[in-house]
Amino acid sequence: MSANFSAAADAVLDGIVTSTPRVPGVVAMVTDRHRNIYEGAAGKRRLDQPADMTTDSIFAIFSTTKAITGTAVLQLVEEGKLDLDAPARRYAPEIGKLQVIEGFAANGEPILRAPKRDITTRMLMVHTSGLSYDFINHTYNRLAQERGQPSVITASKACLMTPLLFDPGERWEYGTNLDWCGQIVEAITGSRLGEVFKTRIFEPLGTHDTTFELTDAMRKKLAGIHARNADGSLTPMNFELPAKPEVHMGGHGLYGTVSDYMRFIRMWLNDGMGEHGRVLKAETVRMAEKNHLGESKVTPITGVIPSLCNDAEFFPGQSKSWALTFMINDEEAPTGRPAGALGWAGLANLFYWIDRRNGFGGFWATQILPFGDPASFIGYMNLETAFYASLRQRKAG
Repeated sequence: MSANFSAAADAVLDGIVTSTPRVPGVVAMVTDRHRNIYEGAAGKRRLDQPADMTTDSIFAIFSTTKAITGTAVLQLVEEGKLDLDAPARRYAPEIGKLQVIEGFAANGEPILRAPKRDITTRMLMVHTSGLSYDFINHTYNRLAQERGQPSVITASKACLMTPLLFDPGERWEYGTNLDWCGQIVEAITGSRLGEVFKTRIFEPLGTHDTTFELTDAMRKKLAGIHARNADGSLTPMNFELPAKPEVHMGGHGLYGTVSDYMRFIRMWLNDGMGEHGRVLKAETVRMAEKNHLGESKVTPITGVIPSLCNDAEFFPGQSKSWALTFMINDEEAPTGRPAGALGWAGLANLFYWIDRRNGFGGFWATQILPFGDPASFIGYMNLETAFYASLRQRKAG
């Protein structure tokens, strides 16, 4: 990739940590099928501490965990141990206890009924089971406020036992689906999800610094999460996911480096082949990258807890579908990302894309709440736009 892109990317990173509003610190990388072609870091790990952000900084990667859990599911499908269209309760019986909520009685009790059909693992992989999150859904938020429903950040079994908003399979609604996929993986393998990831995904990828349970060595390189205040300023938070979680949360629980995630992205660019061994079969990758949502479409996310999530949408006005388990942009994006590419995000404003057609992918990592932070998101969009401008220039030249 041209020196022009590296200079443009550096300018995006340097600008975003000095602008108003700014981000505290950022790491961004872009890869081709073979190696990282850009690695950048700017700003501070925490604004109240002197340490600079570095390319080996550790991040809470939140929902970018989901695609790794989805990969573990696909491995079990390949091995004939998991049927995506069988009732998920066959593997994780507790999910069979979830009922549909139809509202609240006068005394505040939830009105519940049995679902019309079983949740399948495929529904979990594409977010059509009826599950959601308390920070994007008013019903779930009310259950948390009035009924004591635990937050997913507690990483507890109790936090998974939420009602369904609608009968399984009816529409797309973002939620705790991949946490349940993690439970299914654990039930089939007989191992904790972190151990499954380590032996079946991370070792073939050659990743070493991604885990559900922070080590002391990782904590020394940890980027702190910051709250964006109403006036645009930033306040460092003393926020960490549970050090010894009851549940390894397949939807959001990992900590890791951007460089580790780039190895994961490269595996998807290389038809399932990692740097130290195969993770998925090529035909599995080609199957998984297709739209599995049918005629339904991804809808905008509405933030209902302002400290955690803004209203957010990738590429407003454009059609988006869902793969196993990524968002698909159905049209060429304004950044230049081609139709059919894969991508998603994490709560603290982490974003990635995987362009299998051209053989490139990228990851942008910040640690800011709420999600949909304009400064971080625009910075990411500017990085991706600069990349595709450089790619067009190279193809033309």
